[in-house]
Amino acid sequence: MREIKAEQITQTVRDLCIEANCHLPEDIKGAIAGCKACEPFDIAKNILDKIEENYQIADIDEVPICQDTGLACVFLEIGQEVHIDGNLKDAVDEGVRQGYTEGFLRKSCVKDPIDRVNTGDNTPAVIYYDIVPGNALKITVAPKGFGSENMSQIKMLKPSDGLAGVKEFILKVVEDAGPNPCPPIVVGVGIGGTFDKAAFLAKKALMRPADERNANPFYEDLEKEMLEKINALGIGPQGFGGKTTALAVNIETLPTHIAGLPCAVNINCHVTRHKSAVL
Repeated sequence: MREIKAEQITQTVRDLCIEANCHLPEDIKGAIAGCKACEPFDIAKNILDKIEENYQIADIDEVPICQDTGLACVFLEIGQEVHIDGNLKDAVDEGVRQGYTEGFLRKSCVKDPIDRVNTGDNTPAVIYYDIVPGNALKITVAPKGFGSENMSQIKMLKPSDGLAGVKEFILKVVEDAGPNPCPPIVVGVGIGGTFDKAAFLAKKALMRPADERNANPFYEDLEKEMLEKINALGIGPQGFGGKTTALAVNIETLPTHIAGLPCAVNINCHVTRHKSAVL
């Protein structure tokens, strides 16, 4: 049994909150550059230039890429041979509190969804726990802005809807979103499981690098097909038209009930932030 102190977790979460908000992952940078090279529309190409300029300034000046520094989503992969010395949830929340305060990041969390009083420190975090083999703890911080989160949808399709229904739903969600999620977007899709698990899969799919396809050849082809169809919609960067509406479509699946076909689509803007560390 390996022991990890709560203080280590707090420090790591603090650092990841700041890093994730100020530095775009290399896979997203590469996807933007690749799309710009193939973008035939001048306005769209100019917007992609501005997007690149924005994240370069954020890199150099250590400032947030976007003013919406998001709700703090934290994914924990906890080795079954790990013992946490202290309260894990409190350690994560303290890291978020420190990161958002000391990093001068916007606090966007309200204590109650109806009375809307800001918590003042962006806590509590939304924490996802996963028990895995081994004696390590992997922490991924993924700040989630709500311009894109609000455009996400879930639908309990019927098994008879089949693959055609899944494709139609994915396209509908992106069409409904239009320019609102600040395209070019990354589209996370969860298929299977239950109502709640499909939504989790869709969000988890956003953590996968934009240049990494599903290991299953069938879903790899589906990702490529849906990316092509989404980019044919012509929404374009920031909604001004063009062939760059999405940077990637990432699909994750799980077994499901014989009577169900849950499908969730979680959209992220081009500022698809996620940083990880292993303790």
